[in-house]
Amino acid sequence: MVDVGGKPVTERRARARATVRMSAETAEAVARGDAPKGDVIGTARIAGIQAAKRTAELIPLCHPLPLSFVDVEAELRETEVVLTAEARTSGQTGVEMEAMTAAAAAALTVYDMVKGLERGVEIAEVVLLEKSGGRHDWRR
Repeated sequence: MVDVGGKPVTERRARARATVRMSAETAEAVARGDAPKGDVIGTARIAGIQAAKRTAELIPLCHPLPLSFVDVEAELRETEVVLTAEARTSGQTGVEMEAMTAAAAAALTVYDMVKGLERGVEIAEVVLLEKSGGRHDWRR
């Protein structure tokens, strides 16, 4: 792991987004909450939050961080679900990986929960939107 011992402790924040594309019919089932496996959005939110908390176990050389906040929000569109994750900590290294891991796990959960309706669902992107609190703030 990279030595962050000499860095100051600051408030850190990151936001990431994942987009899951699907047919309008599948998106309607997600919106109604009647997919074969149940509440897609609620389950995806919890999966993303859990994944953020376990990022250091999943990503080699990633620092374990005491997260002060994690959330995943979902926006349902006509043919996609857009998942936006936010993570915060007070520490010596950023939370970009936690936010991206949350978004990715939430997207994978959406896929898993709707694959019985449609096999052509795709995770179109997982991107960092912004980070703040370190040496340099950054926005996409």
